[in-house]
Amino acid sequence: FFGIHLLCFRGLFMYKAQRRVVVFGVNIITGILFVLLSLLLLPEGSFLSSLVIGIIVFLIMQIAGAQVTNSLVAKVKDKAMTTKETALLTSFINKLRFSYTVDDLIDAIHTELEDKGDCSVLYIDRENNYVIYNSPDHITCSDETTHTLELNYSERWDDGIFFIDGKFGIVSSMKDARGFFLVHGKKHLYIFCRYTKLFDPIIYKWLENEFARFEQRRKTIANLSEIAELSKEWALLAETQVSFLPHKMPDVPGMDFAAYFRPLVNVSGDYYTVLPIDEHKTLVMLGDVSGKGLAAALVMGLVMNTVKIMQNPEDLATTITAIDRAIKGMHLQDKYTVVFIGIIDTQKMCIRYINASMSDPVVISNQGDGYKIKELTSNCSVVGIIELDELVVAEHPLHKGDVILMASDGVSEVMDESGEELGNTQLYADTLMNSATKSAHQFVDDIANLVLTYNGDKKLRDDVTMLVAKIER
Repeated sequence: FFGIHLLCFRGLFMYKAQRRVVVFGVNIITGILFVLLSLLLLPEGSFLSSLVIGIIVFLIMQIAGAQVTNSLVAKVKDKAMTTKETALLTSFINKLRFSYTVDDLIDAIHTELEDKGDCSVLYIDRENNYVIYNSPDHITCSDETTHTLELNYSERWDDGIFFIDGKFGIVSSMKDARGFFLVHGKKHLYIFCRYTKLFDPIIYKWLENEFARFEQRRKTIANLSEIAELSKEWALLAETQVSFLPHKMPDVPGMDFAAYFRPLVNVSGDYYTVLPIDEHKTLVMLGDVSGKGLAAALVMGLVMNTVKIMQNPEDLATTITAIDRAIKGMHLQDKYTVVFIGIIDTQKMCIRYINASMSDPVVISNQGDGYKIKELTSNCSVVGIIELDELVVAEHPLHKGDVILMASDGVSEVMDESGEELGNTQLYADTLMNSATKSAHQFVDDIANLVLTYNGDKKLRDDVTMLVAKIER
């Protein structure tokens, strides 16, 4: 067993070969252990007893073998991605995941591919045959190179990733490749690298997917800017913004979700999402960007996209750090976000969270003698404008029937005729506790109706956004 483990980490094989060795080795060892345990445990005499014990031993060995296999395969994959030449592309992909503009992409090319890998790069808008970027060397600066590529790979070339030889022709074998190029939406990214054949093949599909996601992000942000700056079609901008929000709450076993979104104007800075991680864990998030208009919409879309592309969404501290870095990278004056992000775990019956200065997240829980309201207090500063302190993930226990309410300040800060804020009233607390027995959708309706009634005939002063999660398990 340990011999197989060590063999897989000597770098003698690519990932697929290593994976086959692991699976084969674990299956062999599992089979041998099954035979040995069966001989030791099977009783003499009763065929039925022997059959039952044999089945139990077999199932236990299968489960244990699967767990060991998955663990070793994960280690093999991680090792393949982060060692030798493949680590170069892994580093580039990690930076590409947080790139939102052409400038971000060029920075990733400079630091990861050119400086560290001595690669030459050519980035072309094939629809207009316009060179967006080329490395400062004889390969990519040559008119002959761009002319040959234009003849070989037109704007009608299919999306995907392709390998090329020293004369820029397509090759099917990696050992003959001297580079490769990615295509998405008529944008071509050529990477010329003399040791292309040394990259682990598993990396290429990952790179293709991340390049496609980058192009989609870049296009979305460019469209938002163009709409706002050139056509001033705010309704279309608002429609684009709403497309970032969940159109339908996910069906999560043991959970009931509902949301409410009422922007003050067409373009809002409020946002929310629900992302199932596995059968027991679900990520929930609700936040509010400072200000209104185009800049708020851009930051809102940026935050939503950053969360969706996180490799490990359970790592809340890393997620908040990534959001902070992304907002600061946009260099928008005085733009930041308050946000509540948490992982609801219906197996451990708890919520782990970071509350970055959101004022209103609460848990309404039945304590036996009636419902009580527990605030999930802030444990982080605003995100995107100041240096973050050390991030701490808090945890709060949950029970069956608990209701988690996340709301923007447009809910608690709505005022009546006398100027008293709703969040400071007993009426608000009573409504939360009385509605906690209802479904998530009914709960949201009750709070929304209360906000509108409490506000009276006046115009609302802020966006009203809510996300509710009820524990049914």
